[in-house]
Amino acid sequence: MMKHGRVLLCVFALLLAGCRRDGSSGDAAPTAPAAKAGGTLIQTEHVRFMFPAGWQRSDPTSKMRIAQATIPGPGGPAELAVFYFGPGQGGGVDANLDRWISQMDVASGAPPRRESFQVSGCNVTWIDVAGTLKPGPMGMGPSTAQPGARLLGAVVEGPNGPWFFKATGPDATVSAARDGFLAMLKSIRAN
Repeated sequence: MMKHGRVLLCVFALLLAGCRRDGSSGDAAPTAPAAKAGGTLIQTEHVRFMFPAGWQRSDPTSKMRIAQATIPGPGGPAELAVFYFGPGQGGGVDANLDRWISQMDVASGAPPRRESFQVSGCNVTWIDVAGTLKPGPMGMGPSTAQPGARLLGAVVEGPNGPWFFKATGPDATVSAARDGFLAMLKSIRAN
């Protein structure tokens, strides 16, 4: 009887170890820092990645967005939007990064930072820009200038890509979320 009890206890422990709080097994989740911190797996037809813990997933507000989140932080909430227009669509890396930089009045003494890396067969190029977020045309972006803002943007090139990641909001919040943004990018896996 005791032997059967120990076996059942071991089986139960293995079942618990194989399950995650979000109800999925951990098998398909990327092994990125965000995944270990209890983030949210975002799974789309062509790509999957992890929102960092604490980022609040929300329904996309436009058909161009495949995912969206609110990023809480010390300066007030920031927003992350992930865009996908189809394989090979949406423009090149430089054109998108230049467009995002042009959406900011860049703070003096704080030139945009641009870096690249590879993850899981994808090329990732990202920028970090601080300054004033300009009002956007036709409802795209804020209706008034947002001083003390920051923009983190990334173009991810991979099979069936590119995908576009853009976080904007108060400098204090977006700066504090920078490591999480990079962990999210490093969790990317093309399907």
